[in-house]
Amino acid sequence: MSEKSNMSRRSFLKATGGAASAVALTGTAAGQETTTQQGGGGGTLNLINTGTMSTLDPIKATDTASGTVIQNVFDALMNYPNGEIEVQNQLATGYETSDDFTTYTFNLKQGAQFHGDHGEVTAQDFVYSWERLAASDQSRRAYFILDSIGIKHETTQQNGEEVYKPGSLAVEAVDDYTLRFSMEQPFHATLPMLAYTSFAAVPEGIVGDIEGYEGQMSHQQFATENPIGAGPFEFDHWSPNDEAEVRAFDNYHGEGPNLDAVNWRIIEDDNAQYTYAMNKNADYFPIPTTFFNPSKLNVERTDDLGRDVGTYGPVRNGETLNYLGVSTISAYYLGFNTNRVEKPARQAVAHAMNQLQLVEQVFKGRGTAAYHFTPPNIYPGGPDAYDQHAKQNYPYGYNRTQLDKARQVMEDAGYGPNNRYQFKLTIYESNVWQQVAQLLRDKLASAHIQLTVERAPFSTLLQRGREGNLQAYSLGWIMDWPAPDNFLQLLNPPQTDTSKDAPISYVNWSDTEAAQQATQAWQTIQNNPAPTDQAQQARNEAYVKIEEANWQDVVFLPVYHQTDERFWYQDLNVEKFGAAGPSRQMYNTTDFQ
Repeated sequence: MSEKSNMSRRSFLKATGGAASAVALTGTAAGQETTTQQGGGGGTLNLINTGTMSTLDPIKATDTASGTVIQNVFDALMNYPNGEIEVQNQLATGYETSDDFTTYTFNLKQGAQFHGDHGEVTAQDFVYSWERLAASDQSRRAYFILDSIGIKHETTQQNGEEVYKPGSLAVEAVDDYTLRFSMEQPFHATLPMLAYTSFAAVPEGIVGDIEGYEGQMSHQQFATENPIGAGPFEFDHWSPNDEAEVRAFDNYHGEGPNLDAVNWRIIEDDNAQYTYAMNKNADYFPIPTTFFNPSKLNVERTDDLGRDVGTYGPVRNGETLNYLGVSTISAYYLGFNTNRVEKPARQAVAHAMNQLQLVEQVFKGRGTAAYHFTPPNIYPGGPDAYDQHAKQNYPYGYNRTQLDKARQVMEDAGYGPNNRYQFKLTIYESNVWQQVAQLLRDKLASAHIQLTVERAPFSTLLQRGREGNLQAYSLGWIMDWPAPDNFLQLLNPPQTDTSKDAPISYVNWSDTEAAQQATQAWQTIQNNPAPTDQAQQARNEAYVKIEEANWQDVVFLPVYHQTDERFWYQDLNVEKFGAAGPSRQMYNTTDFQ
């Protein structure tokens, strides 16, 4: 997943999955090979990581704090260059598909090297890497390869459950530079999914966490001390809750890197983030909304991808900064553990919340109000359909607060002034989300709800969520691939069970009519995966059914889709990121003037 503490949305320009009429795709138009240049020599790029990191193992990471580092250390077959959403080749040079879109054959770039003395990247390394994704106990994304893409495999029984049978994945190394895999059925977003770092190459046998491999190092060492990839930067060090640094890999197969190193200082506190940037300790950074002044923003132009470019300032240190604002494909929300927060209370929160007011007054216009979990520009039919469906059908007040209805739903449930309902909302370290929580707390007091607010480090919040130890929580999701499936999988009830390994969300949604509707709709999506108009129509109808089922039970309460922004000093040359967001940005072409 891309669980995130800062996100947004943007226009979705191109359908994923390719044209249904295509028989063979070479991929050469989507990512020509670049001339390799020797890297380094350009200083250190200093960044701020606004969330605590959890791991540097690509198959285990689910948070963007870890993912932004992983993106620069590991390469996959495909990539979203600079976080744009048109997928291109990375370690692949081309690919072909069968007539029925169930078999893909990739040609690999020759001469691409792993870090250190781990040799050349070959097809067998991908076979191993993807087997880890499917079979390792460390993997939190096995469903990506087994269910979403649906690569053929066998299952076996374990503790009364049907699970993946190790070694049965239909992925083969035809030769050193040819990788082939077969799927149960076509999947409309195969190529975009392969750009996710869970599918990145690691050296064969590097970790012994799957059958047939003893491992060259322990998983702990690989995930925290010595991650080995084929990206433009190799790992240097990581101090939890402090910083992470990577250094230039001089034998990188692609362009650059032009920098000597990239350093991420891990800072979750808004005040500390802003002070660090204003002291010029960071070169490229977000500005927390608490310190953002819209009157200092000067948008000079909007480019052909809808990105706002301009300047911002003067800021506290007297500098005028470069500015980029991008509506990335993402959503912020409140999640409710349905086992621990009663439905009337969840409905009361929805009635009390005015999303538009929060965007304008708390988030200072840095986004749009959210009424669906699917971002507007990948919603079926686009932003206009998103708005029309919400205006006509949202049951809790479109762009308004309904405290009278919040009180009524609680009184109907037996609560009142002398019998107040209590629950706790856990937010990550953010002054803005603290304001949101406080506004909700004050409004809900008149609806017979005593809301307690607590803050937790981002990684702590995720861990507690996976263990089922949260009542309600704030989180965000940024696209892994640009399609509604990627968002609405979080509302597939069987994947929300925190008693299972690696739940994708932490809401324990089951045993209601709406949960059954969502489960059936997700099955419809799974049964119609092909890149055809007919399958797309079936998926579109199912997407909307899941959104409406979520409205009925208030499992997720969408809050807003944020415009993601970055600011930087005048001596830095950095590529503009796209709709996939800055967490998908690579810094191999970044340099200083």
